[in-house]
Amino acid sequence: MAEIKIAVMGASGRMGRALLRAVLESPNASLCGGTEQACSKAIGSDLGVLAGREAIGIALSADAETVIAQADAILDFTAPAATIRFCEIAAQNNTAHIIGTTGFETSHQAAIEAAATKIPIVKAGNMSLGVNLLTALTEKVAKALDIDFDIEIVEMHHRHKVDAPSGTALMLAQAASQGRDVSLEDKAVRTRDGITGERRAGDIGIQALRGGSVIGDHSVIFAGNGERITLAHHAEDRAIFARGAAKAALWARDKQPGLYSMIDVLGL
Repeated sequence: MAEIKIAVMGASGRMGRALLRAVLESPNASLCGGTEQACSKAIGSDLGVLAGREAIGIALSADAETVIAQADAILDFTAPAATIRFCEIAAQNNTAHIIGTTGFETSHQAAIEAAATKIPIVKAGNMSLGVNLLTALTEKVAKALDIDFDIEIVEMHHRHKVDAPSGTALMLAQAASQGRDVSLEDKAVRTRDGITGERRAGDIGIQALRGGSVIGDHSVIFAGNGERITLAHHAEDRAIFARGAAKAALWARDKQPGLYSMIDVLGL
């Protein structure tokens, strides 16, 4: 099997460097480029060195158009506005797009869906195997239990995370709503403050905590009368997300255009 050429967007950040390492360590894949904003002091740095490895002779670039054009797939954990721009460029170049970016507004979805009519896009709030298993289990448990069991989702991330709730928490909430066959938009409760009254039956609570260096903790609580079931996942290394993204790129290489998830990649 020929190697797939993969580029990493936002390659100088914490997640970007983890993605670089994942591609360098992935069989049947080669790192062909990486990008960063033009104002970044890392521009021109060797990608191998950024990844904490030996130099590979490929420099970090601010030219997203050129980098994407030479790639078979791009890994993108950047920011919503940047991801939408990369979607458009990837669609023009028949480049698969693996999206781990979170914090999208509803208006962004149309642009992603438009690009997915031309290229395979794998978009997930979380790329780890464990979290996607948790998502599948959440849907099954929500389907098995009636609304006498209240659903609460709690997530915690490091102090630098800029969006809340996390994409993973929203993914878990969506799984719970699908299990219950209800609209998440109608049932989600993201904040509680003051005299809120009793909890409404069937609501799906989503709470976000921020602090320290926590990579990512997620719990789904099913609270019934006299008993409580908790499903949880604790991320201890960003490499789990990076390895999942690299796996998604290898999976997407021969897929038809469409919008896919990690559930599709993992066959769950």
